[in-house]
Amino acid sequence: MTRRLIVAITGASGAVYGVHMLRLLRELGGVQTHLIVSPAGWMNIDHEIGLARREIEALADVVHPVRNVGASIASGSFQTDGMVIAPCSMRTLASVAHGLSDNLITRAADVVLKERRRLVLLPRETPLNLAHLRNMVSVTEMGGVIFPPVPAFYNTPASVDELVDHTVGRVLDFFGIAQQVSPAWAGLKPQPEPNARPEDTEHAGT
Repeated sequence: MTRRLIVAITGASGAVYGVHMLRLLRELGGVQTHLIVSPAGWMNIDHEIGLARREIEALADVVHPVRNVGASIASGSFQTDGMVIAPCSMRTLASVAHGLSDNLITRAADVVLKERRRLVLLPRETPLNLAHLRNMVSVTEMGGVIFPPVPAFYNTPASVDELVDHTVGRVLDFFGIAQQVSPAWAGLKPQPEPNARPEDTEHAGT
């Protein structure tokens, strides 16, 4: 079966996460990508990244209009590995949490959940109010994964791109997609032994 992953970009800050994911999957090969972008998502891409729409769409294998609720990915019979919403706006989170299926993004997410496939949401909002938190709990209870794109520093990143790639790589790990941009944690570097105290070097009985 062809491996397929749905990637949605919505109107939250952090469009770079979805774009980096598409680029990485294009480089890796072996996974057919299905892209959906909300109107606010296109606005954020233009504001934060400055790439033309055709450049973004060229990164995906298939592009679906957000209003086309009759698209292939709106049916559970269309086999996919799951779906990533990166970034996920609080409106989209709420729609998924309440099963509204009011556009193709939330319909595809609903299908992924009902088919017991993997749904990963990268909510980008801070601070969080009680509605946000309750919606995250609801999605988690339905089997979704809430994956806030919180920067990690234990690999000592040297650029923003490395921070973004770390998050994207960790998300792909959820789908069993081999990647090299976020290597597995190998543990802390060995620390030098502290100077021994005199009493530690004394021989017993002396």
